[in-house]
Amino acid sequence: MPDPLPDPLPLGRAVVDRDAASRAEAGLLERLRADPAARALLVSGPELAVRPGGEPALLLVPPARLDPQGELAYLGRDGDAGYVSWTPPDGVSLATAVAALADDDHEPAADADAEIVTLRDAGHLLDARDAGLATCAVALAQWRRTHTHCPRCGAEVEVAEAGWSTRCPADGSSHYPRTDPAVIMAVHDAADRLLLARSVAWPERRRSVLAGFVEAGEGLEAAVRREVAEEVGLDVGPVAYAGAQPWPFPASLMVGFHAWVVGPDGEPADAPTPDGVEITHAEWYSRQDLRDAVGSGAVGLPMRTSIARALIEAWYGSELPD
Repeated sequence: MPDPLPDPLPLGRAVVDRDAASRAEAGLLERLRADPAARALLVSGPELAVRPGGEPALLLVPPARLDPQGELAYLGRDGDAGYVSWTPPDGVSLATAVAALADDDHEPAADADAEIVTLRDAGHLLDARDAGLATCAVALAQWRRTHTHCPRCGAEVEVAEAGWSTRCPADGSSHYPRTDPAVIMAVHDAADRLLLARSVAWPERRRSVLAGFVEAGEGLEAAVRREVAEEVGLDVGPVAYAGAQPWPFPASLMVGFHAWVVGPDGEPADAPTPDGVEITHAEWYSRQDLRDAVGSGAVGLPMRTSIARALIEAWYGSELPD
């Protein structure tokens, strides 16, 4: 059996109390904007502003320092400190917003070296508090970026519940962020090999485990078996839950599994047959095969923020080099 996955996974870490009960309070965001103890992180889609260093940390500033035309969302509370995300107004980049901070009269020296990173690339480097805040902020920012109008009538919506819902002024309907479940599976055979594949959209060397969205009315284990059969033509037997983490690019919850393909009489599984549509290459790897392929540069693995990397290294038994 593979090693357990880290618990929590990089984007599943959370320290700050989300304080959902306070979201409906009238004037909450206005009070936080004026609160000198509150802190705002700067986010635009998947991008974040961080202070650089060996272990990057979020750039957190009093909300009053930020352009009031930007959009706030309440992320929660840690003791006396309230946290919000701030998204720049339309047409203003995150880099421009950071530059404006560096030019103000508050703490220009502290903000001048701020950098723009993506949550995908930096999520595993942030500490637990920052990772939880950043993941929540990116999820809300991605949702708001693509849900500006009512899906019923097309009217422009208004933000409600401190950034956690929208309301249509025309028909009165309310709308909430969606999360799309997806399965991601480390597929093993009787020889304890791991199946790795290349998606059609990936660089030539990239290899990872299989994944796919859960269809309407489908269970998670059924989705694992269907995706493996569709993408590489193999029949999965036993399936075991491994772990899960949010993946807000734009709105997924990645649910990880180990799955086993066993040939007749317990023999190693047949060679996979890529579908040629989503998967262009797939093969079985022993630990030595993978160690050699990664060491030579023939194979590039998923980023460390991902559950895919965690599943691969759980099977391998230790960390692999980048």
